[in-house]
Amino acid sequence: MRIPVVRHDTRRRRARRRRAVWAGGELLVTVGVVLLLLVVHQLWWTNREARRGAERKVEALEREWGTGTPTPPPSDAPADEAEGSGEQRTPTTRRQPTTRPAQPSWSQAYAILTIPRLHLRVPVAEGVGKQEVLNKGYVGHYPGTQQPGQAGNFALAGHRNTHGEPFRYVNRLAKGDTVQVETRTAIYSYAVDKTLAQTSARDSGVLNRVPRSTVRTASGYSEPGYYLTLTTCTPEYTSRYRLVVWAKLTSMRPR
Repeated sequence: MRIPVVRHDTRRRRARRRRAVWAGGELLVTVGVVLLLLVVHQLWWTNREARRGAERKVEALEREWGTGTPTPPPSDAPADEAEGSGEQRTPTTRRQPTTRPAQPSWSQAYAILTIPRLHLRVPVAEGVGKQEVLNKGYVGHYPGTQQPGQAGNFALAGHRNTHGEPFRYVNRLAKGDTVQVETRTAIYSYAVDKTLAQTSARDSGVLNRVPRSTVRTASGYSEPGYYLTLTTCTPEYTSRYRLVVWAKLTSMRPR
């Protein structure tokens, strides 16, 4: 009977293959764990931290307004009707013209946005930079658009996913839903009026003083008024398109 002979070089090749397979398996497991940690960080940790920070900022603003010295309201607060629009309901309080308040500093939180249907209450800060504003869980005010209660378009942006995701469910807002904006001096109430489910991320028309999409030209307005615009990314977990919700000012009252 012939006895098989196993050469040393054959054994070495087999050992090298086993080590390569083992190393490859360890590498795949390591990559999988790292990816899992990144997903957990983005979907859980950033939301947790941003929401906590936003809640603390809301509490700080409420304390500040409770003890601080009021600043003058905007000089072009609405009269009995919106300019050129018979649909605007009469605000509960008419303001006398006063000196316009100073423009908020970049990334400064200066207002609170409340959407009862979404159980949402978050700070509004000046600017829409990610690191300075949006990643903190805040809602950002587009520079160049109007301030709360002013004639024109008060336009805001917020994350739909991660970093507090304040606008995660704005697609659920329906016509007539209430949106409130509080400042040091007044509380402004808006009613949701229209939704643009999807438009280009570069559709600047939705931010105009009279907001109207330049991509979907049937969406928006043609007459001056007192508008609130909410924008966020769509579909979820992408930034390819924008979702837009428009609301109209219905009332204002001093704090």
